[in-house]
Amino acid sequence: MAPPILKLDDIVLTFGGTPLLNGAALQVEPGDRICLVGRNGSGKSTLLKIAAGLIEPQSGEVFRHPSSTVRYLEQAPDFGAYTTVQAYAEAGLGPGDDPYRVTYLLSHLGLSGEENPNDLSGGEARRAALARVLAPEPDILMLDEPTNHLDLPTIEWLEGELQKTRSALILISHDRRFLEKVSTATVWLDRGTSRRLDRGFGQFEAWRDQVLEQEELEQHKLGKQIEREEHWLRYGVTARRKRNMRRLGALQDLRSNYRGHKGPQGSVQASVSDAQESGKLVIEAEKITKAYGPRTIVAPFSIRVHRGDCIGLVGPNGAGKTTLLKMLTGQLKPDEGKVKLGTNLEIATLDQKREDLNLEDTLANYLTDGRGETLLVNGEQRHVTGYMKEFLFQPEQARTPIKNLSGGERARLMLARILSRPTNLLILDEPTNDLDIETLDLLQEIVAGFAGTVILVSHDRDFLDRTVTSTIAPADPEAPDGRWIEYAGGYSDMMVQRKGVADERKRAEKAEKARQTGAAQTSGQGASGKPAKGKLSFKQKFALENLPKEMEKAQGEIAKREAEMADPKLFTKNPDRFAALAAELEKLRASIERMEGEWLELEMLREELEG
Repeated sequence: MAPPILKLDDIVLTFGGTPLLNGAALQVEPGDRICLVGRNGSGKSTLLKIAAGLIEPQSGEVFRHPSSTVRYLEQAPDFGAYTTVQAYAEAGLGPGDDPYRVTYLLSHLGLSGEENPNDLSGGEARRAALARVLAPEPDILMLDEPTNHLDLPTIEWLEGELQKTRSALILISHDRRFLEKVSTATVWLDRGTSRRLDRGFGQFEAWRDQVLEQEELEQHKLGKQIEREEHWLRYGVTARRKRNMRRLGALQDLRSNYRGHKGPQGSVQASVSDAQESGKLVIEAEKITKAYGPRTIVAPFSIRVHRGDCIGLVGPNGAGKTTLLKMLTGQLKPDEGKVKLGTNLEIATLDQKREDLNLEDTLANYLTDGRGETLLVNGEQRHVTGYMKEFLFQPEQARTPIKNLSGGERARLMLARILSRPTNLLILDEPTNDLDIETLDLLQEIVAGFAGTVILVSHDRDFLDRTVTSTIAPADPEAPDGRWIEYAGGYSDMMVQRKGVADERKRAEKAEKARQTGAAQTSGQGASGKPAKGKLSFKQKFALENLPKEMEKAQGEIAKREAEMADPKLFTKNPDRFAALAAELEKLRASIERMEGEWLELEMLREELEG
């Protein structure tokens, strides 16, 4: 085993009363790809900052190999006096590092390098910071929520970069699929301490549940042992009790351990406050368009959204997702076409920019809109501290300013407020940003079980697959031109359908190329005046005549399955049938591709033999 290049042991850090970290540990060896997981507020970012040397613990051992280089992704980068993003990113390079790598990274992150750092949006600032820490390929790379504000193509590109980097990685992220693809070890920060699993995040949740079950069993055994000892204490003779003061002391220790045991942090318990049921047709858009100057954001696009639909909106940053969303919800008027909103709509919106938050406001005042100590949830008056508890906030936090909360806690607070409002149309713009895995699970359950309608914008592939019934995406994700297509199912289903279209396009191009090649060869043979000799075998003739019939039959089978999959409710009603149809389509298309190739070879051979 290689010696560690970073080691934290028995780390203790307290902010106020209860220790945030109480004996936490972290060890990094060359080549490690560690994901750091835990609830919001469990101290993940704090432990990462201690590892990076930005915070000093109150006690514990911190060892960093003297020759190791460390880069830490800042949540709020300090651009100082840098005049361009290129200069800021290059400042992270060390002696001997390749400056071209900065240009390469910036281009893939959607930046030219000429931007003024002071004019960047929050997402652009995160991308610039990513380029700065990735460019030197350090020995240890620490990334805190690197996928926030990144679009799906960039997230997938980042996955590839991290998979091939030589740096040891420590990652904090809410994106399940990102962690599954990148991590090979998991450190779970829970109640101030840490546990390590030498497997990637894909194995974590099953392991965590086993640990908690075992812990619950141990507590049950401890309780039974205390009962037995107390029985002895009550009914044993006085002389025996005097002779066993040591046993009495042990009983006191057992009681202390039992009472002092701090169970796992509770789960968020919440549901959406239902409004009056909306009309069956929620949104009807007919050939709506939008352009800014010469650039088309939305080409003629039509859609009907029905009550109960859950629609995901995906695409690269700048493709026009927010513009399309605003047109569908009546916040922005289209250049052409019309949008009709249904009846009895009560719309609630979760904004990804968190602009609704006044950082000086207190949690209680924010949740009640300044109307005292209570709020109305599902027609019932609730005390604000009781409602806060359902979202894992402590009663003493009621008077805490919002600015003191972590990013994940702020996201959870906004979620608490939006779910307390009566609604039948939920608009969620990047709802998964900064949420921990457990709160994400809750949000998935809420969205999946919501009786109303949901439209959400997200780059979280796993969240999309678990919630949406259809996905709207640019027709050309690499070069959006304003054309949008609705696909049945989630993100993975969309990719399967896109692959089928791409495969058909490739087959058509291959057939055309083969046809042109065959024509050129025939022309050459005619000019030489030397017709080829020989003839096709019986088997070849039979195949040449029957392959077109087989391909036509397969095309008919494809058309049947595509017609069935076109029903946007199929994925919701019968996901197993949808998956089976997608698998059958893939096999049929592969079969057609094989038959086309065989037929083209035989046709070219026939032309060659017949001259």
